[in-house]
Amino acid sequence: MVYDRERFEREDAVYAEHKKAVAAGEKRVLRKTSRGELHSYPADEIGFTPGSGQAQVSTWWGMGIITVFLGLGLIVGVWLFQRPLWGGGLPDWGALWLIGFAGLMTLYTFNLARGEYRATRLRKLRGSPKPSSSGGVDINLLELGQDRPGKPGASR
Repeated sequence: MVYDRERFEREDAVYAEHKKAVAAGEKRVLRKTSRGELHSYPADEIGFTPGSGQAQVSTWWGMGIITVFLGLGLIVGVWLFQRPLWGGGLPDWGALWLIGFAGLMTLYTFNLARGEYRATRLRKLRGSPKPSSSGGVDINLLELGQDRPGKPGASR
């Protein structure tokens, strides 16, 4: 890692501003932007944070696509449940598992997509940069005045 004095000074300034805002009672989230810079976001500008698996969804429309497929699974479950009724038989009670799972997951992913859409819209209105899809920031590495890795004369 190459030591970049200006970048670390900007990060220290953002971190100090973030701590001051949190101390004043604001709900803030400290994240890296998609360009790798540190930024203190108001809590309403952060939607969902992708997981650490291989395939990650990081946009509201991507989560919307997953919601649509889960909704289709819900429709298939309802169809499977009612299909035997059309022939005069009993409902297929095993389909309730599919209905329950697909229904709950559809609601969950819809809420994630809606929250990310609102956060994206607020970031555009306020001119905030897009957060990185990698998640949070290690606060322990940001303590003001701390030696940084790669810094000339650092103890690491």
